[in-house]
Amino acid sequence: QLQLVESGGGLVQPGGSLRLSCAASGFTLDYYAIGWFRQAPGKEREGVSCINSSYGSTYYADSAKGRFTISRDNAKNTVYLQMNSLKPEDTAVYYCAARSAWGTSSSSWYSTPSYDYWGQGTQVTVSS
Repeated sequence: QLQLVESGGGLVQPGGSLRLSCAASGFTLDYYAIGWFRQAPGKEREGVSCINSSYGSTYYADSAKGRFTISRDNAKNTVYLQMNSLKPEDTAVYYCAARSAWGTSSSSWYSTPSYDYWGQGTQVTVSS
């Protein structure tokens, strides 16, 4: 059974850092793209970043560029999102999701309906 479990969320002050983890079970990352999404209260879920392991590609939303880094650890079957220089507007529930690596590109990675599997989410709160 394919499962994604996020962890690493919490409360952090503006300018601080967090590293989110997305542990995958029931499948290997080799043939999947893993995306990070977030949803703030009253807002739509939006794409933050994606890593397409099969093609060695990474993608970032404009809001994440220069501050967030996505990576993966094959041995642990885990994808990470390192978030630095956090801002109050980064406050949201963060989700990881999986879709087929094939067809994942710069024009499609942020499409939430294209993802087949989702984790339960982890809360990130940036506040002083």
